[in-house]
Amino acid sequence: MLVSTAAYSESSTMHREPCHMTYPSDGTVQWECRTLRPGETLETLFGEQWVAVARFNRIDRRHIHAGLSIKVPKQIDDVAYFAPLPLLYLAAEQDKRFILINLSEQFLGAYEYGILRFAVPIASGNGHDETPTGEFRLTAAHRAHQSCRYPVEGTDRPYPMNYALRFHINREGVSYWIHGRDLPGYPASHGCIGLYDEPMQKEQYGYPKSPELNDAKRLFEWVLGGEVEDDRLIALTNGPRVHILGKAPRQH
Repeated sequence: MLVSTAAYSESSTMHREPCHMTYPSDGTVQWECRTLRPGETLETLFGEQWVAVARFNRIDRRHIHAGLSIKVPKQIDDVAYFAPLPLLYLAAEQDKRFILINLSEQFLGAYEYGILRFAVPIASGNGHDETPTGEFRLTAAHRAHQSCRYPVEGTDRPYPMNYALRFHINREGVSYWIHGRDLPGYPASHGCIGLYDEPMQKEQYGYPKSPELNDAKRLFEWVLGGEVEDDRLIALTNGPRVHILGKAPRQH
C-alpha cells in the first residue's frame, strides 16, 4: 500500500509564531499579538471560547506554551464562526460532496451542492515539501492509517495518520492524504493536509487530558456518510472532488 510522506517532522519549520503568519483574511478581523506567560492556556485566557481562538490561529493545544505569540481577536465573537472560505462555491453546485482547500488561508471547506457545511484549519506542506495544487478526487479512505517513513517524535512508533483520505499519487508513487495530525500554527507537513486529532495526541503524548477537537474524524465520516468501524483500506469509487489552490503562507 502506498503511504504518505506527511507524518510528524517539524525540524525545518521550528520557531514559527502563529502571530507572525500572514493570511489573506487577517484584515477581516481586528486582532493583536499576545505573548503567552507561564501558566496561561487557551482555556484560562478565553474560557469556553478557546476553540474559536485556536482555530483562528490554526493551532492545537499541545503547541500552546509560554513565550509563544498568538493572534488574539479584539472581539472574540468576531471569530466564533471563522471560515475564510466562500459560503457558496458555484464550481461545486452539482457535487453532493466537495472539498475546497485554500493553502493561503490554511483552511479546508466541506461543501454540499456548493454550500459550505463546515470549515476547519489545516497544516499543509512545510515549504520544503509542498502540497500539490489543482483538481483531485478522493480515491481511498483508511481510518487507521500510519506513516512508514516518520515516527512519533522521540520514539520509534510510526506516526498515526488517523481518518486518512487519499487525494493524489504522484509520479514517484508517493501518496498524499488528508488526515489527523498535530497543528502547530503554521504549515508543517511533508505535503499532506493535516487536521485536528486530539484523541491521537492524548494517546501518543498524554495531552490534552480531555480531547475535544477531531476534525479528521468529522471530515472522514462526512465523506463516507457516517461512522466507520472498518480499519481496512477502503477504495472510493467516484469519491468527492478536491480542489487545492493558493500557496502556503510564510512567516513575516
